[in-house]
Amino acid sequence: MRLTSAGPTSTRRTRSARLSARGLALVAVTALAVGVLTACSGDDGDGGDGDSPEDLADALAAALTTDATPPEDGDGSESPGEQDAALAAIDFTTDASAVAEEYAAVVEGLDGTGVTVSVEDVTGEGDTRSATLAWSWAVTEDQAWDYTSEATLEETDEGWAAVWDRGLVEPGLGAEDVLDVTTTNPERGDITGARGAVLVTERPVQRYGIDKTQVKPAAAERSARRLAQLVGIDAASYVKTVKASGDSAFVEAIAYRKGEVPAAVRADADAIAGVLVVDDTLALAPTKEFAAPILGRVGPVTAEMVAEAPDTYRAGDIAGVSGLQARYDEQLRGTPGRIVTAVRADGNEDELFVADPVAGEDLSTTLDPNLQQRAEELLADVGPASALVAVRPSDGAILVAANGPGTDGQNYATYGQAAPGSTFKIVSTLALLRAGVAPSDTVECPAQVTVDGKAFENYDDYPASSLGQIPLSTAVAQSCNTAFIGQRDQLGKKDLAAAAGSLGLGIDHDLGFPAYFGQVPPAASDTEAAADLIGQGKILASPMVMASVIASVQDGTTVIPTLLPDHQPDAAAAEPDKLTAAEAGQLRAMLRETVTSGSGAALADVPGPPVIAKTGTAEFELDGAIALHAWMVAAQGDLAVAVYVDEGESGSRTAGPILEEFLRSAR
Repeated sequence: MRLTSAGPTSTRRTRSARLSARGLALVAVTALAVGVLTACSGDDGDGGDGDSPEDLADALAAALTTDATPPEDGDGSESPGEQDAALAAIDFTTDASAVAEEYAAVVEGLDGTGVTVSVEDVTGEGDTRSATLAWSWAVTEDQAWDYTSEATLEETDEGWAAVWDRGLVEPGLGAEDVLDVTTTNPERGDITGARGAVLVTERPVQRYGIDKTQVKPAAAERSARRLAQLVGIDAASYVKTVKASGDSAFVEAIAYRKGEVPAAVRADADAIAGVLVVDDTLALAPTKEFAAPILGRVGPVTAEMVAEAPDTYRAGDIAGVSGLQARYDEQLRGTPGRIVTAVRADGNEDELFVADPVAGEDLSTTLDPNLQQRAEELLADVGPASALVAVRPSDGAILVAANGPGTDGQNYATYGQAAPGSTFKIVSTLALLRAGVAPSDTVECPAQVTVDGKAFENYDDYPASSLGQIPLSTAVAQSCNTAFIGQRDQLGKKDLAAAAGSLGLGIDHDLGFPAYFGQVPPAASDTEAAADLIGQGKILASPMVMASVIASVQDGTTVIPTLLPDHQPDAAAAEPDKLTAAEAGQLRAMLRETVTSGSGAALADVPGPPVIAKTGTAEFELDGAIALHAWMVAAQGDLAVAVYVDEGESGSRTAGPILEEFLRSAR
């Protein structure tokens, strides 16, 4: 069965649910028909209402007033059961408990909307008075449905009593009419990128799910299991959701982009009883993979979201459920509209109040769609977890935050945490410069150095011609581990962390999205201090922060990455030491030598401005064996890039070719 419309995503309640509410109202009418036709009350005759019609009117208004339905754990607000008791305590000319039941039937379709009722006036003479009740329903957070109704009050032998009819609730209601509310979803704000390019917007989709109005409960569960297996989602979880949903619910299993429904799903879904395909739109990026872990996705709210924020979300709502879509959902989703109707006995509906939806606001990012797409293409065939981050040094704008398929949907690009290996030697070099070691100063680069019994070596194909007495600049260009370890006594306990902070590493900022700035904790031993100098030990970094490190060198000042230009980051807990122009110049010269004659030589002929770079390889244990993280960072003109591959041969062999291709295509 196929439905072409906004479908279940644009309404809260279905026709079947409305008719169920009306059916409940008919039951209540029957109860009234056989009820006692003389004044009744829940206590000694005045129900706490006092002896005057004014007192009765005030008590009636108070009994009708209710907050929105509270969450399951309760928040002190009045529950529906408490309101029934309050109405049952009012003196009516008919059975008060039946009145409470019928009132509940009338407003059941309003879905827990809170109302405030007050008395405007009580008029009349003799034994009949008219109370003007002012109703204010909190239909949305910003819009209320306000109107007045008249309640007739009669004096009986036992005191004043109210006359019940449905017009007391809303003047236009007939004897069998009920109220209902439909929610209309607002237009969701787009997520935009560099130069205002639209990254995420409403795009056509097809939603596959079970329409419970088409099958009996037992059959619905069987169909849910078959559909889940067909589309490749967790069957037990989906069956549980279908079972818990109302008898008139459409329970979505999956949404496919229009034109991307797998052939097997198209062929076999129609054979499953109760399957409904809804043509709709959904906020989507250009491709399924495009910056997916960061942008996040939009979909039906979860039960947990409803439980945590019952005033914001209701079952059936569409909202951001991960990434930026979730964090900025309030801004993006706007305010849902609501339409209040009177459902007549014949099933027809009349609109009583319309609160128009308020469109969401766009969220701006700095992502460059062309560069992001290119980065994802380069990572598409990388088996292990991988990431590529590109930052604009002049303003810190994150132009690319790409994650390869090996990350299984995790955000390694800005929140990954791994030892940066020799790319961290940029930090170590700055610390040594500040300790008085000049780029031309000679340092010792032996094949091996031992610290407290632990042997440290250079990488396997380290050039023998660069062993022995070499300038610091050559130690950087060739990435000599032993030379840096041999200089550890030049540094104080806090010098490495201070140098890292000057390059944007190790000092946290709230950037408005998940961002890991790395760590440079104090070394607990001489061995650990040696490992720290070559980016191992307890040193950790993300691809984002390593792109920021080389961006800081390129720009000559500490670069703090930015993804959301409208977000003002919180002040850092500690201010870094400033990177000076002289220090940045010395670092650029040594990192340029890495390209012209060192481990980054593959970048030497990249067209455009001079490239500076640093390779890195970091050992880690995997299943009892030693594996290698592969890193490379580079900057060219106003572009700084970091590439990370979780398992590789080396920085130059594994990460290097990816970075080279990215720089060539970024021109």
